[in-house]
Amino acid sequence: MASITIRNLDDSIKTKLRMRAASHGRSMEEEARTILRTVLGQEKAPGTNLVQCIRARFGPLGDVDLPQPEREGMREPPDLGG
Repeated sequence: MASITIRNLDDSIKTKLRMRAASHGRSMEEEARTILRTVLGQEKAPGTNLVQCIRARFGPLGDVDLPQPEREGMREPPDLGG
């Protein structure tokens, strides 16, 4: 198993970690391991792309109906035969 040392940690963060660890009945070290496991253990689902992420984020808000502009007739091709 690897170990790390975290330097320059704000006192307020250390206090919150200590309080959270105490509320869960764990040491600060075990609480930090649990937090890291929880956050970093969440792997992205394979095949997730930008469109799927957007749909997952905004899908529950409902659909938006945008007006479709009327299509114009096709233009004549340019005469390049000079």
